[in-house]
Amino acid sequence: MANDANSAEGGLEAPTRHPLDWKEPDFYDEQALFSELERVYDICHGCRRCVSLCNAFPTLFDLVDESNTMEVDGVDKKDYWAVVDQCYLCDLCYLTKCPYVPPHEWNVDFPHLMLRAKAVKHEQHGATTRDKLLTATDMVGSIASIPIVAEVVNKSNELKPVRNLLEATLGIHAQAPLPKFSSKSARKRVMQQDAGAVKVQATAQTTGRLGVFLTCYGNRNAPQTVEDMVAILKHNKVDVGLTESERCCGMPKLELGDLKAVEKLKDQNIPKLMKLVRRGYDLTAPIPSCVLMYKQELPLMFPDDEDVQTVAKAFFDPFEYLMLRHREQQLDLKFAQSLGKVAYHVPCHQRVQKIGPKTKEVLELVPDTEVTLIERCSGHDGTYAVKKENYAHAQKICRPVVSRVEQAAADHFISDCPMAGELIEHGMSEGRATSAFSLLRRAYGI
Repeated sequence: MANDANSAEGGLEAPTRHPLDWKEPDFYDEQALFSELERVYDICHGCRRCVSLCNAFPTLFDLVDESNTMEVDGVDKKDYWAVVDQCYLCDLCYLTKCPYVPPHEWNVDFPHLMLRAKAVKHEQHGATTRDKLLTATDMVGSIASIPIVAEVVNKSNELKPVRNLLEATLGIHAQAPLPKFSSKSARKRVMQQDAGAVKVQATAQTTGRLGVFLTCYGNRNAPQTVEDMVAILKHNKVDVGLTESERCCGMPKLELGDLKAVEKLKDQNIPKLMKLVRRGYDLTAPIPSCVLMYKQELPLMFPDDEDVQTVAKAFFDPFEYLMLRHREQQLDLKFAQSLGKVAYHVPCHQRVQKIGPKTKEVLELVPDTEVTLIERCSGHDGTYAVKKENYAHAQKICRPVVSRVEQAAADHFISDCPMAGELIEHGMSEGRATSAFSLLRRAYGI
């Protein structure tokens, strides 16, 4: 057991992250990996504080409890992969539960250990056809958003025979909600909005110019969300710019362990984001996972890349940006109507940005508006919930969130992650998810 009388229980220092040494040869050494997995699994087994977060920890603890020794040394090492497969890198164990994260001497970073294991597995075996397809967001999106194709794809995904076929051939669960594709992209919608002349007003922490990284999901699957976000920014006298083009941020490939693909996407996106930064723009994105990718994951993967670090410093969650401007009286508080009661699910990848519930704070600036906060994982997490082998686990993780939304008896239900919102909506008896941008736009009457 890793625990001993001389080791401190937790620590008082703020957690820190070490760079991911993914280009070092030892990173892919399976023997070294399994030695570290055993060490960390042993610490987790002795603690068990994370048992309620996701299915990775129950999987680990069941393996231990069902072994001959009832300790980690009794678990067959080939079964270590079962734990890895259940981790979807939400980062909540690191941020909210683990008392042994660095700078503690035990140096436990469970998500990055799982990422290393996924990378080793990908290096050895590659990805399945299904996983390649699910993470090829640019290719699938560009084809599926063609006007006639989008309608066919959306209707086909609602047909039981088609869904049964997808489950039988690819392992995409027949009941899992799949994203809809729009033939009118967010880029087209934003370009059609009235640009207008903006007198830029900088604040201590914002330039008043905001470059939007549309994201593959925002551009083709949730264009209304992006359109509403840009309308709100322009209403508040923020000069909005777009990258000239963009590829996927890399989060789906990161979750797959395909770190080389992440680097290729980084090499395409960072120069375009830097063009905006050099022109005096701050940066944002409508999807929390994409914001986190630029704020945290890429900087840890490429600690010596100055452009990556510069982009990270320029990146904001959109509601974080609005609140920073509000603090210096640069947010319009003239609202046309209240929003009543709002049930608000906070996505994991927004929580781990350590910015606080900024969406809630902005919405509650609207008079007679009450926001109920739900800080619990939805279980969607990228591609996890649509896979045949994970769908039931995702539903179990999501059930408490659904219960809290229904108990709130709110006028509106939102999540900053549209994919999480769809999975929560999928489990509800009635009601539809909307976006915070849509509600704020309604409150402004614009």
